[in-house]
Amino acid sequence: MCGIVAASAHRDVVDILISGLRTLEYRGYDSAGIAMQNGAGLKRLRTYGKVRELETLLRESPLQGECGIAHTRWATHGVPNTVNAHPLMSRDDIALIHNGIIENHEELRVELQGQGYVFTSDTDTEVMAHLVNRLMSEGNDLFTAVRKAARRLRGAFAIAVLSSSEPGVVVGARVGSPMVLGLGFNENFLASDIYPLLPVTNRFVYLEEGDVVRIDTTTYQIRDHEDHIVERPVKETATSADAVQRGDYCHYMQKEIFEQPQVVAETLEGRIGVDHVLPNIFGVGADAMLSRVRNVHIVACGTSYHAGLVARYQLEQLAGIPCMVEVASEYRYRNPVVPADTLFVVVSQSGETADTLAALRHAKESGYLATLAICNVPESSIVRAADHVLMTRAGLEIGVASTKAFTTQLVALQLLVLTLAQLNGVSAEAIAAWVTELHGLPEKLNQALVLNDRIKLLAEKFVDKQHALFLGRGSHYPIAMEGALKLKEISYIHAEAYPAGELKHGPLALVDKDMPVIAVAPNNHLLQKLISNIEEVRARGGEMLVIADAQAGASLKQRHGEIIELDTGGPLVAPVVLTLPLQLLAYHVAVLRGTDVDQPRNLAKSVTVE
Repeated sequence: MCGIVAASAHRDVVDILISGLRTLEYRGYDSAGIAMQNGAGLKRLRTYGKVRELETLLRESPLQGECGIAHTRWATHGVPNTVNAHPLMSRDDIALIHNGIIENHEELRVELQGQGYVFTSDTDTEVMAHLVNRLMSEGNDLFTAVRKAARRLRGAFAIAVLSSSEPGVVVGARVGSPMVLGLGFNENFLASDIYPLLPVTNRFVYLEEGDVVRIDTTTYQIRDHEDHIVERPVKETATSADAVQRGDYCHYMQKEIFEQPQVVAETLEGRIGVDHVLPNIFGVGADAMLSRVRNVHIVACGTSYHAGLVARYQLEQLAGIPCMVEVASEYRYRNPVVPADTLFVVVSQSGETADTLAALRHAKESGYLATLAICNVPESSIVRAADHVLMTRAGLEIGVASTKAFTTQLVALQLLVLTLAQLNGVSAEAIAAWVTELHGLPEKLNQALVLNDRIKLLAEKFVDKQHALFLGRGSHYPIAMEGALKLKEISYIHAEAYPAGELKHGPLALVDKDMPVIAVAPNNHLLQKLISNIEEVRARGGEMLVIADAQAGASLKQRHGEIIELDTGGPLVAPVVLTLPLQLLAYHVAVLRGTDVDQPRNLAKSVTVE
């Protein structure tokens, strides 16, 4: 879960590399480093902390060069410090940066130490630098040495490597971690994703699993996992460099919260008609496959898992199809029973989530009817591996705490629910009513954002709290889980979510004046049950905040605590609308507590390691 950027050009590329690191900082931000190749060999600068610390170091000790690599790290092996920061070097001849985990690094370390190599870090990465160095000492060029080294490695990795003996050459490789090749005019680039390269090119080659690539200023060559020279398609993107700018917002998370009406509208665009979901929105021939579906398995991680849990309720209630939802890191290590005609669905913002990708690969060998990916990143590994795909169109999400990716995932899954309902013979009247809710959803989200100032004031009540409890029932229990996750991620307040009916089975013991309780209250058949649970909290001195549908608010009295009312737009879309006040609450509490909202401690955006 680190950011890689590399360049070979006929101009000084230091500014390109540093600008790229700033863009990639959402992938890792506990240390940063750069290595440049010039007439004096390899020169390296590294520092503990964020990219701005590296920029300060560069002002004090400037580097320049036409070929280089740069890295921003999220630690997996070795504590975050300068010694463990990338690039790692071997005998001043090799500089290497790495995203991923090398599982057999211990045995390689012993082998290389026996051959006289001295290790200066606690990382798994350093073994690769020494291994490449040793292979070059045996007469191999850098491209060959990296290919041979890659075959010795177990785990997941994307790497970029320089050698002092091959001016202008960068070699990259990927297994289980993403890497793209950017093509310029008399300059070529490598990076973890396209965004750091958008200021210099819009032409990209998405490397496949097992690919190793050699670039210089004018040429590139790719060899696949069988060491065959291969051609990969060159794709042009319409995404602009402006997509990564924060604009007038204080934080990326704030910007992304307020982008939700627009990105939800874009997720729906071209996919729903006046009264029905349009055919084959999951790909050519998808409806023929979906008409056979009798069960659904959804697998995801974190926030995406919560989206899957909401979909489970809606699949069973609206489409009448049984659904199982599982955390990918658990699913991939068991042998599930797969009923006949079961659709396997993976949900991922990045499309590179390691556990989810591994689960998808496992599923493709497990007898499912088909696989479907709900994803935000075109050309990602999950998108390429799945049989069918629906893109969420959320755009680049930089804030580590997911916001717009989550709501667009909910909407994409609702499109799946309604498609299956249509194909299973649910009445046209019911489908039309649900599609009408979807048409109105962007405006309901705009209305929800009007609550921002009020929620900002309410956030002051949470600043000195250390714990919080979230409650929900039915499809809104996962929304409560998501609210708790957002609060703990960025404010560092310990927060838990429970089905409201479980209060009396343990969590009620925690309730007192120092334990605020946040409830999600849609206007449905469970409202009176929820009100009873709220009364249980109030009777024990607990402070309540209720996020309620406007019609539900009429059933809630002042004694039930602070009530925020909004028009949720109907039972299908209510979980999406009720999410926004919870996001705003977490955001404003975190700002008041002075935490790093966009880059919370210990977390990374794209979880590409197990």
